[in-house]
Amino acid sequence: MRIFVIIFFALSLVSCGPGMNKILKSKDPAYKLKMAEKFFAGKKYGKAATIFEDIKPFYTSTPQYEDILYKWTYAIYNQKDYLNAENLFKTFVESYPNSPRTEEMEYMRAYTNYKLAPKPELDPSNTIKAIGMFQTFVVTHPGSVRVAESNRIIDELRNRLETKEYKGAKLYYDMGQFRAAGVAFTSLMDNFPESPLADEYQYMVVKSYYRFAELSVAEKKVERYQDVLTECNEFFDRFPESKWRKEIDNYMNISNSEIQKFSNNEQIKTTT
Repeated sequence: MRIFVIIFFALSLVSCGPGMNKILKSKDPAYKLKMAEKFFAGKKYGKAATIFEDIKPFYTSTPQYEDILYKWTYAIYNQKDYLNAENLFKTFVESYPNSPRTEEMEYMRAYTNYKLAPKPELDPSNTIKAIGMFQTFVVTHPGSVRVAESNRIIDELRNRLETKEYKGAKLYYDMGQFRAAGVAFTSLMDNFPESPLADEYQYMVVKSYYRFAELSVAEKKVERYQDVLTECNEFFDRFPESKWRKEIDNYMNISNSEIQKFSNNEQIKTTT
C-alpha cells in the first residue's frame, strides 16, 4: 500500500508538468511563453500571470507582445485582482489603440471599475468612475454589441447612487434635521429627475419643509410656511397625477391657514 501511494504521488507530479521553479529558471523565453499559454488555456491564471510578467522584458518590442499583454491582463482579471487588471486594460488600450481588441479592452476597463464599485452606502468614487467610462464607451462605440449591456450597467450604477442619496436624505429626516432633509431631497430630485420615485422625493421635500416650519419659532413661521407653499406648487406643476397629490393638498391647506393665523397675530401686535 505504501509503495502504491508513493508511485501515485510520483505519477501525479509528472502529470502536472514541470514545476514553476524550473519554468521560471529557464533561459528559453519561447519555452516560458509556451508554458504560460498552456496554463492560461487550462485556467491556471495565477501561474500564467506569473510567467507572463516574467517574460515581459523579452517580448515588449515584439509582435507577440500584444497577445501576451492581452492574456496577462485577463489572467490578472480572472484572479479578481480588479485594480491591477484595470491598469493593464488601460495599458493595452494606450499601447494598441488600433488593435481589433481595443474596443473589448476599453469595455473591460470600465467593467473592472463596475466590479470595484461598492454597495450603495460606501464611497461611490469607483461607481462614478465606472459610469463615466461606460458613458464614454457608448459615445465612442455607438455600433458596438456591448452598448446595450453598457447602458444596463449605467442604469444599475445610477440606481446605486440614487439609493445612497436617498438614504442620506431619509437619515436627516429621521434625525429631525428637517431643513437639511429638505435640501437633500431637493438635491436628489435635481440629480435624478427621471427617477420613477421623483414624485415621492418632491413629496418628501414638502414634508421636510413643513416639519421645519411647524417647529420654527413664531417669528419665522410665515416665511417658512411660504417655503412649503412654494414646494407644493412645484409638486403640482411637475406631478399633477401623482398618488401623493392628496397629501400635498393637505400640507398646502394647513400652510395657508398657518400663514393667515400668524400674519394676523403680527398685525395685532403691530396695532397694539
